[in-house]
Amino acid sequence: MRDPDKGMTLIVKEVTRLTVGLILVFGIYVVLHGHITPGGGFTGGVIIALSFIHLVLAYGGEYAERKIDRKKASFFESIGALTFLALGLLGLMGGYFFYNFLGRGEPFALPSAGIIPLCNIAIALKVSFGLFLIFMILTIFHLKVRK
Repeated sequence: MRDPDKGMTLIVKEVTRLTVGLILVFGIYVVLHGHITPGGGFTGGVIIALSFIHLVLAYGGEYAERKIDRKKASFFESIGALTFLALGLLGLMGGYFFYNFLGRGEPFALPSAGIIPLCNIAIALKVSFGLFLIFMILTIFHLKVRK
């Protein structure tokens, strides 16, 4: 399953295997609680992208592409952009662009911000998969220029 000749040393691979899930969960936490605490879609998206980039650095590009290839990443990035646009247009039906068409809820509760958590999720998709694609393209470009 894992090629010992690809990527970094065994110690780096094992630390990555143990920490990449925690980094991903922390990124999801930042996205989902961005309307209550500091953070949000962009910050959480960067953290999620770093979990994918961590895999590339430790195991090599081929291993990471087996987990999530460029077509899937491009698809999810597009879904994030279209979701963000759809939220804005749905608000337009309420009278204003990005109008809050959901209830506000009670203060400091998780579902208390209307469409802001949905916008955070859309932004996180766009940012995380966009940064991952940029990193993969720069890595592949660097390797082709180097040869």
